[in-house]
Amino acid sequence: MLVQVRARGDAASVVRVGFTATKRIGGAVVRNRAKRRLREAMRLVGAPLTSAGCDYVLIARGGTADRPWLRLLDDVKSALIRLAADLGAPHLSDLAGGASAPSKQSPAIDV
Repeated sequence: MLVQVRARGDAASVVRVGFTATKRIGGAVVRNRAKRRLREAMRLVGAPLTSAGCDYVLIARGGTADRPWLRLLDDVKSALIRLAADLGAPHLSDLAGGASAPSKQSPAIDV
């Protein structure tokens, strides 16, 4: 899976999350299953790891629909932690092992 984030600049705003899967990963049933799994994973682990005023997009890849559930949860969590470090989010820096300078480009993590 691939996770992208873009800061909107309005820090008091809510977090927006989108999910997508292309036809390359399979038919409609497989794509919907992959998106449902990503949606649930984000619901379970995403809230404390996201920054207000940011848009997140989770893109399903080939094995997303069949990946073991705990590994998928771990993938989403580790991607969000790494993105928080790239954004320089101060409240998430201790989870990521330290903050780095904010990036001018939209960071993306391919897991």
